[in-house]
Amino acid sequence: MRKVGSGNVPSMLFETQRVRVQLWQPGDEDNIYTIYGDPQVATYVDDGQPIPYEDCARWIEITLKNYESRGYGMLAFISKETGIWIGCGGFVHPGGQQEPELKYAFGSDHWGQGYATEVLTQLVIFGRESWALKSIIATVHPENSASQHVLSKLGFTRGEDRIEDDGEVTQVWELD
Repeated sequence: MRKVGSGNVPSMLFETQRVRVQLWQPGDEDNIYTIYGDPQVATYVDDGQPIPYEDCARWIEITLKNYESRGYGMLAFISKETGIWIGCGGFVHPGGQQEPELKYAFGSDHWGQGYATEVLTQLVIFGRESWALKSIIATVHPENSASQHVLSKLGFTRGEDRIEDDGEVTQVWELD
């Protein structure tokens, strides 16, 4: 298993045709906020509210700890053409859950351009080959048909819905 953040793995992990995928770094707060602070993006993330800017540094800190403890975590998706972040994603274990969970979000101005399928296809392959991830899940808001379509194209299938503490339903998608 290749462990990120251990000094022997470069900041950039891999490239797709249009995107560089690399580690989060201290100082990436503005980039994270550009994605998760967008109200359109936040509609389908967590409680549906944009992330407060102050939380971005905490997310970086958690991600750096995940790199050290698990060997992986959240990653930056950067346009090769412009050099700007178009999204974020990676594998996490929210609440200490057993299965690695694929999380991702793209800036709303990059929706509908095939980036999710392009990047996530390679991310899943990379996760399996480099980090020995076997069964992977993804959770999706029931109204997020675009993500449901992407996950289906990646080979994920619907599992059992999860009822959250607030009564909301979350779809669980599985990839074995």
